[in-house]
Amino acid sequence: MSTPVPLVDASDLVKDYGSVRALAGLSLRVMPGEVYGLLGPNGAGKTTTLRILSGLDSPTAGSVKVVGYDPVTEAIDVKKRTGYVAESAILYESLTPREYFEFVASTRRLDESVVKRASTLADVFDLGSHFDVPIGALSLGTKQKIAVIASMMHSPPLLLLDEPLNGLDAKSGRILKELIILHAGNGGGVVFSTHVMEVAETMCTRIGIVSSGRVVAEGTMDELRTLSGRRDSSLEDLFLKLTDEEKFVADAIGRLREDSQRGSW
Repeated sequence: MSTPVPLVDASDLVKDYGSVRALAGLSLRVMPGEVYGLLGPNGAGKTTTLRILSGLDSPTAGSVKVVGYDPVTEAIDVKKRTGYVAESAILYESLTPREYFEFVASTRRLDESVVKRASTLADVFDLGSHFDVPIGALSLGTKQKIAVIASMMHSPPLLLLDEPLNGLDAKSGRILKELIILHAGNGGGVVFSTHVMEVAETMCTRIGIVSSGRVVAEGTMDELRTLSGRRDSSLEDLFLKLTDEEKFVADAIGRLREDSQRGSW
């Protein structure tokens, strides 16, 4: 039996923005069938990592293959095989959702039949009544649905999702979570960045915790608990310990309680 090829194989990624080092030797590997949770404090390098994997940014140093292709030199091949949802949806607001999906299909050099799948996903997300309304007239949550559908409509092997639940109501969030699970169950891979620890704990097969531009801990929940020496901890507690933010949070909460007791609030 042949060994599965990683959908993401990144090694020692460095990314500098002028004098700011966003990534400082980040490495990660994602296999088919995995939902890989990318967690970290604000500014840890999660969004930069996803932008590099999607081909929207280039690393300063290091190597990366996405679905077997180099996202720098083979960007079209990567975009055809990935679906990317940015932290803040970037859409052409003068287009309708229908026109936008047709545009995405053409720029990715995809068969026009994928637009039919977009229509199916629009029905699933209850977007049908907005399908021919200019995107600029739609709500934030509806725009997020459009971004999600655009990322999935061509059934890519790999989904790169940066806070994809932003703006979604409970119904749409539940549907998206189910789509992610189905995607992985069918052999696809997902790199999923979120600040919602409960979502990551229940959905992710493996979790990578990023701090200061590096993956500082990685594994299943059980493996992270073993690594931290806390067998019964929640992911939130593990996250704070492994990113060295536990003491800061404890001190901040202690100060707030003291101020409250003194009537400072």
